[in-house]
Amino acid sequence: MKKIYLFILFCVIISPLYAQKNIQKTDSVNRVFLEQQQVFQKLLDSSNVFYNEGDFTKSLDLNMQILQKATTINNPYFIHQAYRYLAYDYLVLNDTILAMKNFEKSEKYAKLSKNDTATAVTYMDLANIYATKENYSEAYIYHDKSIQLFNKIKDSAGLAKAHYNTIITAASDEDYEKAYSHILKAKELIKYSDHISFSIALDNYLGEYYYYTEDYSSANQYFLKVIEDAKKENLTLELENAYYLYSQSLFAQNKYKEAYEVFEIYDEYSDENSMIYTSSERYSLTEKYQLSEFRKDIDAAKLRNQLQAEIVNNKNRLNIILIIVATSFLFLLIALYSASLKRRKLVKELKIKNREAILAREESEKLSKAKNKFFSTVSHELRTPLYGVIGLSTILMEDKSLIKHEKDIKSLKFSADYLLALINDVLQINKIDSDNMENVLTSFNLKELIEPIVSSFEYMRIQNDNKVHLEISKNIPGLIQGNAVRLSQILMNLIGNACKFTENGDISIIAETTNNTDSETTINFIIKDTGIGIAKEKQESIFEEFNQIDSLNYNYQGTGLGLPIVKKLLKLSNSSINLESELGKGSSFSFSLTYNILEKAAKTIDPITIDAKILENKKILIVEDNRINQIVTKKILEKNNIICTIAENGEQAIQKVKIDNFDLILMDINMPVKNGIDASKEIRKFNKTIPIIALTAVEIEEMRHNIYLSGMNDIIVKPYDVTKFIHTIIKNISIKENQNLGNNSRAQAM
Repeated sequence: MKKIYLFILFCVIISPLYAQKNIQKTDSVNRVFLEQQQVFQKLLDSSNVFYNEGDFTKSLDLNMQILQKATTINNPYFIHQAYRYLAYDYLVLNDTILAMKNFEKSEKYAKLSKNDTATAVTYMDLANIYATKENYSEAYIYHDKSIQLFNKIKDSAGLAKAHYNTIITAASDEDYEKAYSHILKAKELIKYSDHISFSIALDNYLGEYYYYTEDYSSANQYFLKVIEDAKKENLTLELENAYYLYSQSLFAQNKYKEAYEVFEIYDEYSDENSMIYTSSERYSLTEKYQLSEFRKDIDAAKLRNQLQAEIVNNKNRLNIILIIVATSFLFLLIALYSASLKRRKLVKELKIKNREAILAREESEKLSKAKNKFFSTVSHELRTPLYGVIGLSTILMEDKSLIKHEKDIKSLKFSADYLLALINDVLQINKIDSDNMENVLTSFNLKELIEPIVSSFEYMRIQNDNKVHLEISKNIPGLIQGNAVRLSQILMNLIGNACKFTENGDISIIAETTNNTDSETTINFIIKDTGIGIAKEKQESIFEEFNQIDSLNYNYQGTGLGLPIVKKLLKLSNSSINLESELGKGSSFSFSLTYNILEKAAKTIDPITIDAKILENKKILIVEDNRINQIVTKKILEKNNIICTIAENGEQAIQKVKIDNFDLILMDINMPVKNGIDASKEIRKFNKTIPIIALTAVEIEEMRHNIYLSGMNDIIVKPYDVTKFIHTIIKNISIKENQNLGNNSRAQAM
């Protein structure tokens, strides 16, 4: 309900700012008519004051008077305004039926007024309606239209409100990055707002943004500022929202006593504000408005009857007609009264259902957040020890003195790799189901994307004695734009399955265009193998989670999540997977995806040469609190003749960087005393050039923004592939040395 109120508040108060445009007519406009418009504008201003102060009773009563006066002077713009105000009043009262009817009338008269600002406001109304229905994609479309039109007509006040309404939608959608960008834009336009509540509300949302990004110190500052300012202006709804979020922030900081005390204050304001939406006086005003409308209909019907009576000469026939009409209206009034009683009952039941739905949704959101937090914790707690197991087993496999234990060590590494694959697949499924997948569009060359993926299965190809054939059509554009990460995940799963379930056979990866236009290309991908195949009766069930392909003569058992992940990823891309298979004769998986064709080819960038010799005698600081992980990382690096130094927490790392020169820092994220994020920020204050690579076992999407914001250069997820680990270190050291070489060259030239 608070969200609906805020939508209404900052949509309605924009109206007086553009009403003046219709008042400034040509000199030939009648003075009396202009005076009527000025009187009408004062009524609109009064309605805004009542609304901003939360006095909805007076607002609703005044809006009914405004509609009557607007109809009297027959001004389409003011009629549009009157219906719009009433629509928002009904929205506050949870009467969406009457709200929609009044919005439709408002839109009709906005078009008749031929006023660009009225059209822009109508776009904003539609955006808010879609947002209240949680249809956020449509809401964002109309928000953008509103912002564009306000920009076009250079209406700064309207633009400020348009940005504010987008903030509310983004916050409801929990898209806090989008909300933050519009908060900054709205802040620039505060001077065009005509009410102090606008600035206070923006501060409240800034606090909410910092709360959800876990910057609790900044969040608390804004919440306390909002509380102080809102008390001065007696803005109880802002006080309710600020106290609630402030209590949540304190709770997140483990300040339970303070959080409880603040929550009690929030509870008092919540009870006070709930009276705004349940006032019986406003319901009586609603009925008064309905009866007024009914009387208008009756008066119009009587007028028609009088005109007919003048034409009819027969007095008896006239009396009969009047009796019939009177009887009809009597029945109509009875029917209307009955309908009104039923409607009031339905509205009451709807309010109860709405409250139940809100409680259910809040409970669902709590469970969803708890689930996501659980998976994030499990990810970190499982990946951290797995890093030690996989790293040590890799090192032991390369120790020739342990050749007689090679089989046992390989079994150990296989089990660890299998467990890691299972963890990654479960987390991937959870991420998709919780709508946390980002649709990041990048430009890429398809051949350059697929070839490294195929190469990554070289060990499995040799082990199963398979031949891999890669066929990429020459008609595919050299540079396309789309979600390259999602395509990589799909191909990794399908090619991996083909390699696992094929022995002494052939695997074909085919990419061909099916439809090219000037701007788009549709590519059909086919992954075929001559492996064990899939029985007809099993072909549907293999796309269900934890369903594995069975074979009596094959010893590999997968997690049963690869194909469900592929199916869900393709669904996110508006595509589907097709399967053709026969038991014992292989399988063929195919799907199609559409990508944008880039008009200009990307500039060629010289790749950084991967030369392990660059690592000799390089000094690397390993910041890691886990002793086993320290040993594993140190052994891997020392094999490449690297000089290693250990720091057990972020505070130690800062001191060591101050007194010694390192070529690179490997920084763990979660550590006691001082974590990797805070340590990196401190180091960047006095050393801007040293490469810092984050080591994390947490899901990368959860930390990426904070990691790069802290000044780190790259990310490695534990447990990692040793080759990729070394290549990442070489890449970052090479970049630093190339930059130093370039700086020296420029210095010499100067």
